[in-house]
Amino acid sequence: MKRMQEVHSHDRPREKIRTRGAGCLTNQELVAAILGSGGPGNDVRTLSKEISGLMEKGAAAICFEDLSGISGVGPAKASQIVACLELGRRLFSTDPSLKKKIAAPVDVLPLVAFLSGKKQEHFICITLSGAHEVLATRTVTVGLLNHSLVHPREVFAEAITDRAAAIICVHNHPSGTLEPSSQDLAITRQLADAGNLLGIRLLDHLIVSDSGWLSLKERGLM
Repeated sequence: MKRMQEVHSHDRPREKIRTRGAGCLTNQELVAAILGSGGPGNDVRTLSKEISGLMEKGAAAICFEDLSGISGVGPAKASQIVACLELGRRLFSTDPSLKKKIAAPVDVLPLVAFLSGKKQEHFICITLSGAHEVLATRTVTVGLLNHSLVHPREVFAEAITDRAAAIICVHNHPSGTLEPSSQDLAITRQLADAGNLLGIRLLDHLIVSDSGWLSLKERGLM
């Protein structure tokens, strides 16, 4: 593959956007236009090819960790791609799950399907309107293996911005077990107490794994 410097200036992604419009670019060229430059040991065309390959497997599931794991993609470039994907999702997605109403714990599962197969523990916060319609689904923290630390201020910061009436929290157990740990129960109590003070109720806390899911509310643990 030619390096970007070896491509004629008229055929470089940013020049093509200027002269012919973004619609004529391939996914790989669009990624290259976003990145602008390569990283240590990898030209921008090499990086964009690998990133667009990930996207073809499911752009919605790509996260910061996936991108930063690619050689030559540092935190800044990973953040650029994730930000572009999120902006596109917010502005143009027609996914009905984004306006879904949560009536039971099982309704939450499609929103966190991206956790399947994850090797690190992710803590997710879903903000809801007064009618329990989904406002946003966000990853609050990413831990190491089975250990994820989260503080109430991190969970409720975006909920306050969303003017949410309630939240549902979800985290995965990469080990496959669905039994809540003492830490899981402790953070659930902290979040419930903080929510009561802020007027933003914690409706449920779900634990998910590749073997199933558990609702702490249904289990009577909150």
